[in-house]
Amino acid sequence: MQFRQQALSKLQSPEEIDLPVRFARPQGWLVLIITVAVLIGASIWAVTGTVSSTLNAPGILTHGQGSYILQSPVAGQVTAVLAEEGKRVAANTPVLKVRTAQGTTVVRAIAAGRLTTMVATIGSVVTTGADIASVERVARPADPLTATLYVPADSAATVPVGASVDLTVQSVPAQQYGVLRGRVQAVGRTAQTRQRIGAYLGSSQLGEQFSQHGQPVAVLVKLDRAPRNKSGYAWSTSDGPPFAVDSMTMAGGAVHLAEQHPIDWLLP
Repeated sequence: MQFRQQALSKLQSPEEIDLPVRFARPQGWLVLIITVAVLIGASIWAVTGTVSSTLNAPGILTHGQGSYILQSPVAGQVTAVLAEEGKRVAANTPVLKVRTAQGTTVVRAIAAGRLTTMVATIGSVVTTGADIASVERVARPADPLTATLYVPADSAATVPVGASVDLTVQSVPAQQYGVLRGRVQAVGRTAQTRQRIGAYLGSSQLGEQFSQHGQPVAVLVKLDRAPRNKSGYAWSTSDGPPFAVDSMTMAGGAVHLAEQHPIDWLLP
């Protein structure tokens, strides 16, 4: 009781009336100002700012017309290889000579293109319908490269035509020369089977590789041109690599999806 009476008497003392009341320390005001500033900035960003996301997918550089697998029309032994892997062949160009019981048969290219893979070798025995070579369809030497990305089917609907794409090319060191630039030109409407991918690329192995996680959707990417560069295409660096990039080169694509305001996904 004694302490209580002393406290009450001190509060009722006239000397205490003129003392200013301290609502908060300077440190408290500083924390309050910073908190308010952060809240105001976050509110402005939520209304005016944008959030971008990327979709990563494996792909390959091609000339956009696909490939075909050249098969042997006869059974026999290969006696000569008449075309060189990596070189262009015209339609009806002799590719192989096969010796059969009835004589020698010349196997010819079906359509013009670039011989990407030669499976048959001199002395090997082939059966009727066996795969002997893969030919990428190229109408003209100056035909531009494109990239085909194989996007998971459940994500394909989020890819807009015209979206920018960064391509990391397997044969080009990205740390030194950067990434290849391009834009989405078309998005497939149906999922691709392993067989269909293999037939388009002229390789059953690639068909297996691109469909190992399910049937994907093909996304065609048009590469940005830069005639002054050695490769002929635009890169994230000024000049890109000092060499040309070949078709049928593996690449990984990062598709920049459409930007959206944060408030769109913050609100229910």
